[in-house]
Amino acid sequence: MKNKYTGHALERGPVPLYHQAYLHLVDALAHGEWKRGDQIPTERELATSFGCSLITIRRALDELAREGRLERTRGRGTFVTEPPIARNIIGPAGFADELRSLGYQPYSVVVTARSEDATPVVANALAIPPRTPVFYLERVRGADGMPLLLEQVRLPAALVPGLLEHDFSREASLWDVLRDVFGRPVERYRELLSAIVPSAREAELLGLRSRRPAVQFEGIAFTTDDVPIEHSRTVVSPERARYYVEPTGNPVRLVEPIERESDDGADA
Repeated sequence: MKNKYTGHALERGPVPLYHQAYLHLVDALAHGEWKRGDQIPTERELATSFGCSLITIRRALDELAREGRLERTRGRGTFVTEPPIARNIIGPAGFADELRSLGYQPYSVVVTARSEDATPVVANALAIPPRTPVFYLERVRGADGMPLLLEQVRLPAALVPGLLEHDFSREASLWDVLRDVFGRPVERYRELLSAIVPSAREAELLGLRSRRPAVQFEGIAFTTDDVPIEHSRTVVSPERARYYVEPTGNPVRLVEPIERESDDGADA
């Protein structure tokens, strides 16, 4: 249902007009002007409300669509979607615990669980010879029925015999199983963040409307005796999930000056 909306006149100044319109629309969404599934006014109606051009409104709506707040369909209009779930990228809580703390019900679906031979890339990450048996576990993880992550992990089979006998579709924590069942707690974790375009299969598993760029994490987990225990790859839904960074402790960084040499070789 399309609601009548009274916009705000935009003012020329240092803030671009499209960004002013964007901020007003974000505020309207945050205060419940439209609910999930509602159709918002047309571009022409919004342009009239804000006293601006169609191009200005189109840029604001495009930005909201890129953020996953709106879904724009040619011939049908623009509709409100579920706002993305924001998580702290360096938060101390696990996936399930963090989602519960945000008021969501986490879930997992096991897509693949098998034994396979380690590829050279996986073997190098886990410090094992190529073709060494590893366990491969692939899960779609989400909240309130919405897929958020596609998680793929590989672990040395010799270190965790019988791992795949556990039911990881019931939101069993892999790291809890490593600690409590196999006596191999994860001590530290190293991740590489990059941008990718999900494959057609990955987009389907995540329920994406289009194959837009997504965040990918590639990580290696180490046990207390510094043994690599897990190699992981995680694809984050660009439509339903967002990450932010909120460090704890003293944020001040000390930077040591770099000594430069002058052209004649003397210290500057």
